Amino acid sequence: MEGNRIQEKERVYYNHTDSCNYVRFNIRECFEFMYAKPWLHVVHFYFTLAKARLTLSDLFFPITTRPDTQNQDETPGYVDVPSKGRGGRWARVTYKIILSYHGASFDGWQKQPGLNTIQSLVEKSVGIFVNEQKAQSLKQKSLPQEGCVVVAGRTDKGVTTLNQVCSFYTWRKDVKTKDVENAMLRVVSAYEMSCTDDAGKEKGRRLIDANMDESEKGNKPTSFSIDMVNQLLLQLEGKSLSYKVFVRDTKASRSTGPPTECFLYHARATQSRIPSKEEVNGERKKGPKNMCIELVDNRFLRKMVQVPVATTIREAVAGAEDDALLKLMEATCRRVTAPPAPPDGLCLVDVGYAEFNQENCLIK
Repeated sequence: MEGNRIQEKERVYYNHTDSCNYVRFNIRECFEFMYAKPWLHVVHFYFTLAKARLTLSDLFFPITTRPDTQNQDETPGYVDVPSKGRGGRWARVTYKIILSYHGASFDGWQKQPGLNTIQSLVEKSVGIFVNEQKAQSLKQKSLPQEGCVVVAGRTDKGVTTLNQVCSFYTWRKDVKTKDVENAMLRVVSAYEMSCTDDAGKEKGRRLIDANMDESEKGNKPTSFSIDMVNQLLLQLEGKSLSYKVFVRDTKASRSTGPPTECFLYHARATQSRIPSKEEVNGERKKGPKNMCIELVDNRFLRKMVQVPVATTIREAVAGAEDDALLKLMEATCRRVTAPPAPPDGLCLVDVGYAEFNQENCLIK
């Protein structure tokens, strides 16, 4: 019957009909182009970042002699708040943890059987703080004594994080914030939170993606201008990116409505140099050149940074117009975008809970 027929939803499939159509990388070529980059330099740099031996500012400014702070008395960034007078679930104590880790050393954040993940290590570390009743219950079920951690935003395998925010709570009254800090592998800071705070509610993220800009690929152009990449990204500032186009590993049919869109506050690209440890005639040798991309958004889903970055580079190599990414946003087919860039160059810098401030960005 005509009235019972299910009408198929119309989808707009964007066809590349511009003058760059024949020089634009296809999916395979784009994948090979991105993964052929010397990412090992970036991986080593992120390792030093996670160890707090360097900072992101060293990408843009000469490294200066740093004062030795190991012997200095530093005031810890945490306060123990008494919980007297609380009852019921309000009697529990919540701890916020800010930690950093090297992405190449782990299999991502989320706990998975048989894999070395951040969540599993953190929950094992805070397992010593569970109350006696829960510890006994876990023992009866033959389960390991672990805590339950809530994270502001999970990261994929290979993604480095400098200021990840997570939290856990306990009913025990004898736990001190210093005890939590000592239990972690490497914690930037830990402190007790009030019951109205929630480390799982995220208002913003800041991520950096570094990619080299030299390669060779068949007869198609392989070089591009970083200024062109920056111009393409500038067009996205103040826009909402749809998950239908810029996300992978999720069903496009579920990507409808405001909750499935992310608002891009800041998107810039510039040239920088990865710091080198080598010295020549007493002066530090300049490291390899690289392109640094900074994105600030209110939320991200899977591959939500890697896909726009790879797509922007693909369009820059092809010599597309400045509004190329805006035209791609009109499509609902994910094939119009490039495959995700390698996670080796991705770093979650921090999680913000305050209003966005342009002055806090690295790339102005």
